[in-house]
Amino acid sequence: MTAICLNLDSLTSELTHEQFYELCIANQDIAMERSPQGELIIMPPVGGESGIGEANYITDLNIWNRQTGLGKVFSSSAVFNLPGGGDRSPDAAWVQLKRWEALTPEQRKKFPPICPDFVIELRSESDRLQPLQSKMQEYLASGLRLGWLINPQDQTVEIYRPDQPVEVRPLPATLSGEEVLPEFSLAICEF
Repeated sequence: MTAICLNLDSLTSELTHEQFYELCIANQDIAMERSPQGELIIMPPVGGESGIGEANYITDLNIWNRQTGLGKVFSSSAVFNLPGGGDRSPDAAWVQLKRWEALTPEQRKKFPPICPDFVIELRSESDRLQPLQSKMQEYLASGLRLGWLINPQDQTVEIYRPDQPVEVRPLPATLSGEEVLPEFSLAICEF
């Protein structure tokens, strides 16, 4: 099952971030995102292999973060209101602590109006590559500092950095958190 993209034209392009939040709360059994163009995207559940991969990457990121205390780690259930207008939910995300603490308590409770500093997107069997690549570019345009798109189908990982071309590496690979996540590394094995 692939993601379902609903183009509701003027209806959703007029939805505020608050209205999108209310729509999600009213339909909690449906995982949704919203593109900057106003398209509602219904996200399908992932299979076992993708679920294991997501859990492992979040676990490794969270262990590093607990040791450093440099930020906050988010699961794929968290939705971020991006500055470019989209409402997105990466598979794993990290926000630098001082940026997180700059948000009000109310902003932290709902969909935070902030772009993560770091994201991981894991291409599942149901994902098409091009929409994920567009999503990564949307993160970059919104202020992302480092992003990894892990693509088991093609045995590659794409590394996204501001103002640089996308770097593609073959799997297996060990990735560095660079200056964004100091001393963090993640070994990505073949699937």
